[in-house]
Amino acid sequence: MTNRPSVLISAFADEAANHRTALEQMTALAAIGLRSYSPRFIDLSGTGHVQHVVDLSQDQYERLNEFHAEYGISVTSIGARVGKVKLLNIDDGSHNGFVPQEEYIADEVAKTINAAKSLDTKLIRGFSYYHPRGTRPQDHLDTAAEKIGEIVEACAAEGLIYGLEIEPNLVGETGPLLAELAKRVNHQSMVLIFDGGNVAAQNKNQVQVYQEYLATVPYLGWMHVKDYCIDPGLEWMGVVDEDRLKNFVPANAGDAGHELIFRDLRERLPEICSRLEKLGLPGFYLETEPHLKGGGQFGGFSGPDGMGVAVRALCSCLDYAEIDYSLRNFNDIRAERGF
Repeated sequence: MTNRPSVLISAFADEAANHRTALEQMTALAAIGLRSYSPRFIDLSGTGHVQHVVDLSQDQYERLNEFHAEYGISVTSIGARVGKVKLLNIDDGSHNGFVPQEEYIADEVAKTINAAKSLDTKLIRGFSYYHPRGTRPQDHLDTAAEKIGEIVEACAAEGLIYGLEIEPNLVGETGPLLAELAKRVNHQSMVLIFDGGNVAAQNKNQVQVYQEYLATVPYLGWMHVKDYCIDPGLEWMGVVDEDRLKNFVPANAGDAGHELIFRDLRERLPEICSRLEKLGLPGFYLETEPHLKGGGQFGGFSGPDGMGVAVRALCSCLDYAEIDYSLRNFNDIRAERGF
């Protein structure tokens, strides 16, 4: 017996699939030993037609659930794109779109809620809106919190939890800003998602990343795991551009300092898991989103080999921090065969 705290390992399986087919994604998850994932982009029919998971039909959700049952996979969260639109209808030279909030709730948010209910998960991953380029994110906290609060209310009405992810170029691009949004929204159905790689990509070292992680702890719901190597040749201009998205690395190889974060997380997990249990969640997820072969605004790619590397790197960090986790093993196979 062990008294060590434990986590649940998940993944964005579309990163492990060369063609993003459902068959590739399920096969990769099972082979690596994972039991859960967050669906995002998927080719359900194997014909080359890739869709975002929130755009599937009800028949397609039924087919995807059949894949889940066949491969013993459950859904962690919906890898949504909610909140990745402009906060204000201002032409700032960016390519980001603006959608009026009422229309956004009725369309994108409603589709995402339907996806969560259809795929039997309580969690939705989302974002904190793009503030006008050239302005300070902290000057837009009130407006962002109001809009995020409306999304959270829509999710809560259906028994769902909205997870707000830290990400560069958005209002919630730092730990303190993300925590301030959570404080202002002030709703139990909203939690925060920390991602050390997304912070290190802003030219921040492991001490700075650790401090930003600490700011999110009171509201922490789950964590995305990728790391980043700071390139001194890339001058920091205040935004993360495409060139920076080439420098993501496994969790044990970058500048985010996951070992330091996980050692602290180990002591906090019992309290965090107790809080999450009250929300009806099964535990604390660490979700690999490695971007080892490149990243983009709405996703990334690692390949089946890269996802395997990323999961093994995460496990090595957890072993070092003395945090337990569970991958599929021979006893699982025997139980499935009725032995």
